[in-house]
Amino acid sequence: MNTPSSLQNDSHESVHGELSLSEGNRKFGIWLFLSSELLIFMGLIAGLLLVKWGAEKWPHFEGPTFYLVSINTLVLLLSSLTVVLGIDAIKAGDVKKLSIYIAISAFLGVVFLGGQAIEYNNLIVHEGHGFADDPFGAPFFTLTGFHGLHVLVGVIWALAILNRAKAGVFNAKNYTTIEMFGLFWHFVDLVWIVIFTIVYLINFK
Repeated sequence: MNTPSSLQNDSHESVHGELSLSEGNRKFGIWLFLSSELLIFMGLIAGLLLVKWGAEKWPHFEGPTFYLVSINTLVLLLSSLTVVLGIDAIKAGDVKKLSIYIAISAFLGVVFLGGQAIEYNNLIVHEGHGFADDPFGAPFFTLTGFHGLHVLVGVIWALAILNRAKAGVFNAKNYTTIEMFGLFWHFVDLVWIVIFTIVYLINFK
């Protein structure tokens, strides 16, 4: 027969079991979402490779454009580091450092998008590579633009985290949302490394 004390313990364990299950479901959900996004990116990358392989002419990225994209790549990689530092901070219960690192990550994401906008302007206005002007345009702008959209979503998500951190939602025992954001942000960074290598570094001709 359960005593009142044992009933309280059972209830306590049940609550923690539900919380653990909820966190597990949320993490499974983000992995499932990222898996579906990976399939989309794989399709876009495969399409670009096919067009790039068969195209008679394909732009060789060099000079200022290549340097801009290289800097943009470093900016995005640095933003992943600040996300990691932010997660480490909240695990230690330091909400202030969490906010600082996530704010830096959001800022670096905006810098990346700004660099991409400059690159697009240079390609379209100065080099004449519009979306439908040549075989390069459609696959390039679709792939990099889709990735840029993910960076934008990440920036908005980071700002939402900052708002919730200010409200005192996160602590050393409650940071699953931040871990999910971290998984998304690292995914976006890893995909960009693949895009940077295939689009900007590899020349078939």
